[in-house]
Amino acid sequence: MKLVLCFLLLAITLQIPAQTFDVEAIKLEGANDKRINLVFMGDGYTAFELDQFITDATNFSSSLFGQSPFTEYAAYFNVYAIKVISNESGTDHPGTATDVTEPVIDVKFVDNYFNTSFDTANIHRLLYTYDSATVYDVLADNFPEYDQPVILVNTSEYGGAGGPYATSSTGTSADEIVIHELGHSLFDLKDEYYPGDALAGEAINMTQETNTSLVKWKNWIGTSGVGIYPYGTSGNAATWNRPHQNCKMRYLGVPFCSVCKEGIVEKIHSLISPIDAYTPNNTTVDEPTFPLDFQLDLIKPIPNTLESEWTLNTVSFASNVDEVSVLETDLVEGANTLTAVIHDNTPFLRVDNHESVHIHTVTWTINYSSLGINDIESELNNYTISMYPNPTNNILIVTLESNSSSNLKIEIMSLDGKKVKSTSISNYENTPIDISHFSEGVYVSNFYSGNILIASKRLVKN
Repeated sequence: MKLVLCFLLLAITLQIPAQTFDVEAIKLEGANDKRINLVFMGDGYTAFELDQFITDATNFSSSLFGQSPFTEYAAYFNVYAIKVISNESGTDHPGTATDVTEPVIDVKFVDNYFNTSFDTANIHRLLYTYDSATVYDVLADNFPEYDQPVILVNTSEYGGAGGPYATSSTGTSADEIVIHELGHSLFDLKDEYYPGDALAGEAINMTQETNTSLVKWKNWIGTSGVGIYPYGTSGNAATWNRPHQNCKMRYLGVPFCSVCKEGIVEKIHSLISPIDAYTPNNTTVDEPTFPLDFQLDLIKPIPNTLESEWTLNTVSFASNVDEVSVLETDLVEGANTLTAVIHDNTPFLRVDNHESVHIHTVTWTINYSSLGINDIESELNNYTISMYPNPTNNILIVTLESNSSSNLKIEIMSLDGKKVKSTSISNYENTPIDISHFSEGVYVSNFYSGNILIASKRLVKN
């Protein structure tokens, strides 16, 4: 009996080989844990068509980073290709779509690896696979550091889909399909053509709000064609609005609108710190001598829009430089704190009215005595601060997400420099602040880590 069981276990094991394929780097900008990793996988490419798959993936990558805002933030992305081998070339077309008169193309069934198919959900051009287990098994076995998978399907027929993994054919406008679908999959954008009642919902670029002072893209209204445009003239579509009439989330071959660009850059900031490395760190300090050199290695957009503010013992020390030198005369006896605060002053974000702001800091603690430097300790922190609703006439909600366990302090100042409110905000908590007694007008909210000012945001009381 045991012998039979062993044979059965061996047979099961032999039927489930590791899904190991060759992986090729197409675009390598830095360490995988410090970049957004796009991973292309092919479906319907046989072993003899893998060179074509790499060509297709390379062309898609080039097209993506040739368009704004990916051009400006190209250094934040790595691109890899997993050479998945299918037994047969192409993809399924069962001829079951109800939105066209079938067959649009010949009915066929293909032995491809991920089981992609046209006619998904009875929509002809919806090219997708529900075999997510196989998709994620391949990623786990070959490139577990992925951030966004994209399945390229070896067919010239137009089609694709968004979702947890983006899918696209490789024919005419295929590169535009991939970029559009990445808008869904990685950046949480909605279609700006009406996607149907089931997919309608509040999002970066979709809302039922019609008040120009409250709509989430209020800071863009009146510029670059941004407004509040209904999806339709009747039915449920008429209750939903988009920000633009000619955005890539509506039409292929046109740019992303300003609202979608802002959403993309916002997501990049939420995923990746612009601080690639810094020195000294806790592992590089070795008998330091004066002058003490401190350096940031930043992932810079093109053109560079990163700004830095350096403080030594809470006093301004330098601005918009990547390195500073500290002299012995700059220090006091005991613990000295050198902090670099980095943020992105990109025109893609209008932070005065934007709900969230991302701040990145490096703090060095320099322990100094008359005998010299005892040690230097360093700490890297990332902060996401959100304030909403803004404007408000009653309660302001402030949230903080950070890798630091320390609280921040918020001080609300009137424009004449008077402090009207001060409170502490805790990590991963919603902090309500009652401003109902404030006079109407504009205020400045300053956020402090210890005694270091790390961010300022405008607050409007109405």
